[in-house]
Amino acid sequence: MTLLVTKADGTKQVFVREKIVRTCLRMGATRQIADDVAEAVERRIFNGVETREILKMIFKELGRRKPSVRYRVCLRKALSLMKPKPDFEHFIRLLLQQHGYDVMPSQIMRGRCVDHELDAIAKKDGKTYIVEIKHHQNYHTPTGLDESRIARAVFEDLTEGFDLGLNSLRIDEAMIVCNTKFSQHAHRYAECRGIHRIGWNSPPNRSLQIMIEEKKLYPLSCLEGLDAGIREKLQSAGAILLNQLVERDPEELRKQSGIPRKALLTLVKRAATLLSETEFAQ
Repeated sequence: MTLLVTKADGTKQVFVREKIVRTCLRMGATRQIADDVAEAVERRIFNGVETREILKMIFKELGRRKPSVRYRVCLRKALSLMKPKPDFEHFIRLLLQQHGYDVMPSQIMRGRCVDHELDAIAKKDGKTYIVEIKHHQNYHTPTGLDESRIARAVFEDLTEGFDLGLNSLRIDEAMIVCNTKFSQHAHRYAECRGIHRIGWNSPPNRSLQIMIEEKKLYPLSCLEGLDAGIREKLQSAGAILLNQLVERDPEELRKQSGIPRKALLTLVKRAATLLSETEFAQ
């Protein structure tokens, strides 16, 4: 009998064992361990099981074989835990920079009709993009049609403002970057209107997940059990990424954040362990 699993949006899809293997491999497991975990999970699942329950099983089984997994948060959840402003916006600007974009931070620019506050301006390969950064606390919430409509409207107003000499920015495209998937309507509209989009799983060869994993730019919220108050202290001290936590001088970071030395060193050790592994789970 073909087993079906239930996705977060309630739709059903056929269970694919290899997806469990790929998830384990991204978390640094060997192929043998990944196969063992997949076999153990496959024995426990039932028809209609929710995908989030499967992920819990994966973490539990993999944690038995690879202890460091116990203090890892899946990447999608970690992104949802970030503050939309300023942390997620700053994170996306850093990510774009690491992928070859020349990025200017948020600023106000005059259009034909009104002024617009832009999350970022990005330039690459001779193209200039205005960037709309959208964050969802629920990572199962799709980024919908409204965001695409707004991006298009801002693009048109700023372009007309440029033609009238009201601003000095010649824009080629609008770009939307979000931490979730795009709805089908959003995809169709953006494709029709020439809006560049980067979401959790799109575009397939350059999605947000792929961009993060390629550069290992993981947010602090990837650390399991990291208290929100401590995370805010670290972010206030200028550390929003795991590699920033590892690379900073511990004593300097302790003074700036006010976090006790022992607790800080424990976090640094855990962050270093996670960064030494390959990739994070979906």
